[in-house]
Amino acid sequence: MFSRSTRRTLEPPRGATRVDITVVHAAACHYCDDAERALEVLAQRFAMRVRVVDLESAEGLRLTAAHRPAMSPLVLVDGRFFSAGRLPRKKLAALLERTAVEHPTVEPALPSDVPGVVG
Repeated sequence: MFSRSTRRTLEPPRGATRVDITVVHAAACHYCDDAERALEVLAQRFAMRVRVVDLESAEGLRLTAAHRPAMSPLVLVDGRFFSAGRLPRKKLAALLERTAVEHPTVEPALPSDVPGVVG
């Protein structure tokens, strides 16, 4: 699990964009723990930096006041509200996949690079 003070950073593939995810974690919150575990799995597939902020910290209180989540955890993606409560894994994975599609990591082959094609 991500520690409160640790910032997990994975370098994005060339041409991809790293996504910054902030989780505002409340004490004794099983949805918060579940979100952190889910993000650990997603971090193996996607370039992301996950920051866990304690709800009772100055930053946690500020983010909670700004976004007014109905439940914990509050999850922000690139500083924007994404979810509150149980993390919607499929929705987040779809967002991350769209980002990857918009920023392809493999350049298209030039005609001269394709066998049998004269360019």
